[in-house]
Amino acid sequence: MDGVSVENGKLHIERLEKDVPDESRDFSLSLYELLPRIKLTDLLMEVANWTNFHEQFIHASSNRPPNEEETSILMATLMAMGTNIGLTKMAEATPGISYRQMANNTAQWRLYEDAMNKAQAVLVNFHHQLALPSYWGDGTTSSSDGMRMQISVSALHADANPHYGTGKGATIYRFVSDQFSTFYAKVINTNARDAVHVIDGLLHHETDLTIEEHYTDTAGYTDQVFGLTHVLGFRFAPRLRDLADSKLYTIGKPVDLPKLEKLLRGQINIKTIRENYDDVLRLAHSIREGTVSASLIMGKLGSYARQNSLATALRKMGRIEKTIFILDYLSSEALRRRIHRGLNKGEAMNELVRRFFSENTENCENVLFKISSSGPAH
Repeated sequence: MDGVSVENGKLHIERLEKDVPDESRDFSLSLYELLPRIKLTDLLMEVANWTNFHEQFIHASSNRPPNEEETSILMATLMAMGTNIGLTKMAEATPGISYRQMANNTAQWRLYEDAMNKAQAVLVNFHHQLALPSYWGDGTTSSSDGMRMQISVSALHADANPHYGTGKGATIYRFVSDQFSTFYAKVINTNARDAVHVIDGLLHHETDLTIEEHYTDTAGYTDQVFGLTHVLGFRFAPRLRDLADSKLYTIGKPVDLPKLEKLLRGQINIKTIRENYDDVLRLAHSIREGTVSASLIMGKLGSYARQNSLATALRKMGRIEKTIFILDYLSSEALRRRIHRGLNKGEAMNELVRRFFSENTENCENVLFKISSSGPAH
């Protein structure tokens, strides 16, 4: 296998060489220079005219979509919150629109979670149908990654997490398609691994995207996530750190595979899987139908004692799938590059948001406080 070797019973993988020419960056910058300069407010109104996404912001009390005047207030509110300008500064800069109109009439009654989900789905679906995004991908692969925001609001789930460094903050877990569209995001508890939230995003986004393969970094996987994503019909493909120390498993005896024997760390007893397979299927169905939250049940399964049969069966299924994935990963440079490109897209989106938030810390804290109080943000 090119770029892969085994030394003293340990795997070694060579770093992937860059396959994008240096001239591409200069060409990309020259293309950006050709784009016309436009006011962000005009762009937002133009997108609304294309997509009618604003019609999804149904008033929670009157059950009416916004009229023309209310649409102007809605756009100002979205601008204020989306760019972290804040409602007060936006009111000062927008004649005819008051803080009260944005805060009480719009933010409180129209920007609730379900409306935000539906509006974002309209945007993602419109983007998916355009010709240009197809050059980036076909919308069947995605990646997810956590973005840690350093803040001081004590009401948030803000405990320190070694994965994201020291200091208190909130973590936004973001899902990005191969077409560079963010189709799901949520503020998560930093005490839990990112992995328990992977299935939430894959199942419960409201877009037309049909995700088949999903990428995460090392924090985004556990053996049980491998097992459950397989049952639910997704190809789970994380980028594994310290791959040389990863455990490979076999159903038969390791001695029966002499060429791999030094790499095999355990044998799977499939009796537990057979005895609990129906329960695993029932669990997967409940998660798909939304009867139970995937992140909640995965967190519980991960904390159960070894003797819990369902958790054990799912863990063993995951070890089988993880072993198959690692062997595919080692034998296919194309797969390794696909995972690398997919994660780079998500990391690029997170970096843009991180830079913007870092310049607007105070308003960022206010927005995150609102998000964490109401549930997942999309």
